[in-house]
Amino acid sequence: MTSLSVLGSTGSIGLQTLNVVKNDPRLKVVALAAGSRWEEVLAQAKEFSAAVIALEDPEAARAAEREKTALGLDDLIVLSGPEGIARCAELDEAAVVVHAVPGFAGIIPLMRALESGKRVAFAGKEALVSAGELIEPYLRKNPGQLVPVDSEHSALFQCLLGEDPESVVELVLTASGGALRDYSAEQLRNVTPKEVLEHPTWKMGKKVTVDSATLVNKSLEVMEAHYLFGVPYEKLKVVVHRQSIVHSMVTFVDGSTKAQASVPDMSLAISYGITFPERHPGVVPSLSPYYGTLTFEEPDTDRFPGVLLGHRAGEMGGTAPCALSYADEILVKEFLNGRIGFLDITRTLFRFLDAYRPRPVDGLDVLKREALRAEEKIRELLL
Repeated sequence: MTSLSVLGSTGSIGLQTLNVVKNDPRLKVVALAAGSRWEEVLAQAKEFSAAVIALEDPEAARAAEREKTALGLDDLIVLSGPEGIARCAELDEAAVVVHAVPGFAGIIPLMRALESGKRVAFAGKEALVSAGELIEPYLRKNPGQLVPVDSEHSALFQCLLGEDPESVVELVLTASGGALRDYSAEQLRNVTPKEVLEHPTWKMGKKVTVDSATLVNKSLEVMEAHYLFGVPYEKLKVVVHRQSIVHSMVTFVDGSTKAQASVPDMSLAISYGITFPERHPGVVPSLSPYYGTLTFEEPDTDRFPGVLLGHRAGEMGGTAPCALSYADEILVKEFLNGRIGFLDITRTLFRFLDAYRPRPVDGLDVLKREALRAEEKIRELLL
């Protein structure tokens, strides 16, 4: 039996993780953490017999503490605030931490999980992008401690197993192209959040769905792959693969290319991240055989220049990846709230990087200051 602490249990990855647990008797949830949706977390705790929950919002935590008895959860431990989330990341009772905390807030829980020696099934890419230089030593010391749950990085992880790093020529991340992949430059000027959130393949959270449409998500994934696999940016490439069957590929010096393929369902990457190095049966339907056409094309950087930002910020180094990731968080919220247009997201990010001067990553305090500096600059640019 593998015991889990699920961070971000009410989000898309968290909900899919709990569905994986429901269908796999060898998995057990011991802790759940989320933002403010206390009623949903209490219901999850009851269904999965969790011993501990944490809510980042202290008021939500107080409500959960007050109402838990009505659900027969008298013994449930309720933690609150960012420290409560971090404590769920290091619980002795949890063998594996599923990290699905989006954004900058995911950094401390990730570091606490790694410091406590937990294996991490990792989906909170912004945390690694932001704090990659601080987290990288853990990855090099114990390469199997962090197993990616993003479908692209799970695919790369699987393709690289057992291979000599010196034989790798290129890592190729596939992109669906997002909801707007067939929109003309003119049409992109006036798209609404509703249009952007109608992803053709994947069911994801709002922020990552917007990032998928701008292709900024691929920039974040390029930086994530750099830190995960220790591969220089010149060996990282993005291609558009509309069918979302091939999740990523690795090309080697002998001319061969390994690809990992499956139906577009996050359950497979989640299950593998939890159970690695084992594979549990029946997670998703097999592709065998897959009838259909697979296509691969270069991204259109004129319509979707956001795909270029990752290489640029990554090569700037230092705090640039952190600043870019946090700036994107702010701009996506502004777009979803109707205060800026779709094209303003990447346009502002390029202007931001033009003016940005990275600093060395000396610790978490530096990253926190740079996040605040990024927010101030974005607000200035939007005036």
